[in-house]
Amino acid sequence: MAYLGIVADDLTGATTTGVLLARSGVKTKVYFHEEAVNKTTDASEKEAEGAIVISSNSRAYKPEKAYETVKFATEVLVGQGCRYFQKRIDTTMRGSIGTEIDAMLSVLGENVVAVVVPAMPKSRRILVGGYSIIDGTALVNTPVAKDVRTPVTENYIPRLLETQTKENVALIPLEKVLKGSLAVVEDMREKRANGSRVLVADAITEQDVTVIAEACMKLQWNILSVDPGPFTAELARQRGLAGQEQDGLYSLNVKEKASVKPGRTVLVAAGSATEVTKRQMQKLFEKTDAHQISVDPVRLLSGAEEAEKEIVKAAEDAIEILKNQSNVPVVVFETALHGTLLDLDAEDKKHGYPNGMSADKINEGLGMIVKKVLNTCGKSRIAGLYMTGGDTMVHVCRMLGTECLEVLDYVIPQTDVSKLADGKYQGMTVIGKGGMTGYNEIAEDIVNALLK
Repeated sequence: MAYLGIVADDLTGATTTGVLLARSGVKTKVYFHEEAVNKTTDASEKEAEGAIVISSNSRAYKPEKAYETVKFATEVLVGQGCRYFQKRIDTTMRGSIGTEIDAMLSVLGENVVAVVVPAMPKSRRILVGGYSIIDGTALVNTPVAKDVRTPVTENYIPRLLETQTKENVALIPLEKVLKGSLAVVEDMREKRANGSRVLVADAITEQDVTVIAEACMKLQWNILSVDPGPFTAELARQRGLAGQEQDGLYSLNVKEKASVKPGRTVLVAAGSATEVTKRQMQKLFEKTDAHQISVDPVRLLSGAEEAEKEIVKAAEDAIEILKNQSNVPVVVFETALHGTLLDLDAEDKKHGYPNGMSADKINEGLGMIVKKVLNTCGKSRIAGLYMTGGDTMVHVCRMLGTECLEVLDYVIPQTDVSKLADGKYQGMTVIGKGGMTGYNEIAEDIVNALLK
């Protein structure tokens, strides 16, 4: 029986939290949706799991739909016997976070308090005075403010949450955190006595996160942890459910520069449209013998016949390359690195699609291309898959018949290594990376990690 139940609003967020637990010795599986928990896991496997993570895929949902989806996911986790709970949030605060907190609290009971710790210090995501700072830049001055689906335009996190949750929100300032856990305990008690049920805590270092967790342990409250992962992992350690985080095989391979196995190929599905991803892919093209196959997103949206032609063409181009060349380290399928960036909301309206369907169709197209190449070339030739963006990863894995991942490790934080836990390609290694994450050369390191 799993002791920790987690709801994440996208797949890359789900694997990020899962990997932190896995590297601390906790067997963790990530499920693509609520129904997959029962469908893909038998009783013996459940006994071996320490944590169950459900990706609700709700980041871009309207608040009402996000609420119902997360509420149902929480009910599934309660039904699995989970004892502790986390609402995994994006480090850049995208999505209906307050609404999803409300959904989980509605299931978990009136005595539960949500403690929000948005910091992920290893990824240079911190909170100071309630203001989110990303790699030394105010959140609203980062590209996330112009995100095509879920822009964030409020930098003061208590105020952002107040617009989303029905609960009262209060800040536990850095001044209290720096004084130690007893000062945090006192401040939390005071804020809770004044009617606040959502407590947002400043943190700039891992030690700050530890102090907040120590305070929660002293309070012995029933806590819903709301964070990108470090706070939840620290609570698990202090509860005696997890050990200290350790480097795993893939992170060690990157650090030690282990030799790359020749004759195998990494397939990349680059669905993210961020400037960060574009820079990373450009570096990959400059520094490796990567084959770039551009997929026209307009054709993927133009109807079934046009979409099928584009999918077949891209897959056949890749298959031809792999048949004729014995040493092809990487093939990149991309929809947003060439041409004009599509306005996906406008495309939804143009085609009469529900909100978000254009993005789904593009990612489904990438998934179908990858599936066709894999079906032809097989697991012996393909070393693994690298996917940019949570939505892209979901659709590619679903096209391969997978609904569950076993998380293993990370290359760097928020760049997570998993293996497919079910389906035809069970056991294949995959790496997912959020579109806003990583340094310029990270794509090369990801490819090399998979080739090793």
